[in-house]
Amino acid sequence: MNLNEYFNRIGFHGSYEKPDLETLVQIHKHHVMSIPFENLSIHCGEQITMDLQVIFHKIVRCGRGGWCMENNLLFWWVLREMGYDTTMLGCRVYDGHLGDFGKLDTHLINKVVISGETFVTDVSFGVSYQLREPLELVSNKDQPQAAGVFRLMDKGDVWVLEKTGRKPQVLDPEFAKSGLVSTELTKPIYCFTMQPRNADHFSDVCHFLQTDPSSLFTNKSICSLQTSTGFRALIGWTYSDVTFKPEDGVDVMDIRCIADDAIEEILRENFNMKLETRLKPVNNKVTYKL
Repeated sequence: MNLNEYFNRIGFHGSYEKPDLETLVQIHKHHVMSIPFENLSIHCGEQITMDLQVIFHKIVRCGRGGWCMENNLLFWWVLREMGYDTTMLGCRVYDGHLGDFGKLDTHLINKVVISGETFVTDVSFGVSYQLREPLELVSNKDQPQAAGVFRLMDKGDVWVLEKTGRKPQVLDPEFAKSGLVSTELTKPIYCFTMQPRNADHFSDVCHFLQTDPSSLFTNKSICSLQTSTGFRALIGWTYSDVTFKPEDGVDVMDIRCIADDAIEEILRENFNMKLETRLKPVNNKVTYKL
């Protein structure tokens, strides 16, 4: 594993001699614009692991994406190699059905300290909840980004991340009431503490999420990638191209269904990804919002 391979993968050709905020912002942006958030391994008969070398080979050398535990573990290694003061943290993701956060740390993020100031990085949540750049760890500060306004809130025992987005403008009326379309403008995303974690902390939940019949990830095949104007997503057989239009207060959503024989081309042309084994798309009725 080496940094130059990673930088080539994300198309970063700038200087990285100084572990400063400017460089961190650039690396973060390049990662989310180049590497998809995806769980397709589950639906290709492959196992997802917390082995960093396996993750590096998959994402960097084979041109794949990954879910949060893969992407953010890789990003943790990158930041450490670059000389950043970074720590893994575990998050409990908000469950709209429960109206509360889950019980387990099912999401991995990184804390980075630069010149005494603390930031949160997350290169792998996907769709409209994806950070383009790090957030300052400051309570109740609006931090506008491409997808909307992100906000961290110190609740005493936990920090909560929420986002205020824009109204969806769905081009095809057939999908206006799709379960993928969210009409909730402000929504909690996840909560976390400052308790340092390591890769082993996520091993059991990594296995659970890719094997349990109730898991979101066994019920839906998901692939999303940030673009200069918004993001693309393939959920089962449903392809979405979303354009952010903050000047109009909307996200324009071009949603359509695609055939089985078009999936390989969609992945190659729109996500720059080629799978080694055949994907079996899944889109069961489990809540997931773009």
